[in-house]
Amino acid sequence: MFEAYARVGRQHQTAEMRARVWDWVQNPDRQVFCNMAGTDEAGSVGFIHFRAYERPLPATIGCYIDDMFVCPSARGLGLAELLIESVCESASQNGWDVVRWMTSETNYRARALYDRIGFKTKWITYQAGENSTDLTGEKSQR
Repeated sequence: MFEAYARVGRQHQTAEMRARVWDWVQNPDRQVFCNMAGTDEAGSVGFIHFRAYERPLPATIGCYIDDMFVCPSARGLGLAELLIESVCESASQNGWDVVRWMTSETNYRARALYDRIGFKTKWITYQAGENSTDLTGEKSQR
C-alpha cells in the first residue's frame, strides 16, 4: 500500500525505504505513528502516518499528519475521514492542541473532504535545498 502511495506522489522509493518506515511505525521509541483502515472484504486499504511536534511560540505540542492514503478501490467509503478522526482522537488523548497537514493544491477530491472537516490556513510552505524534491517528485524552484 505504501508503494502505491509513493507511485501516486511520483516519489522514488525502494523496498529498503519502505522497510525502514515500517520499522519506525512499529517501534514505540520512534516519533512516527501509523493508523490503518480496512474493510471486512478487502482487509487493510488505508493508512495515515502522524507525529507529535513541539510548538515553541504557544509552548504546546501539536500533531502533524505526514501521509495518508486510501486504496482507489476503497475510496468513497469514508475511510479518509475516519483516519483523520483517529488522529484527532489520538491528539485529544495526548493533549496535543492542533492537528495539521499539507496536500497538493491540485488534490481536489481530498481537498473537498479537508475543506469540510478543517480549514485552509494562511501559511505557505517552503522547502530549502537546491537539489531537493517536493512530494510530487518535482525539483525545487528558486
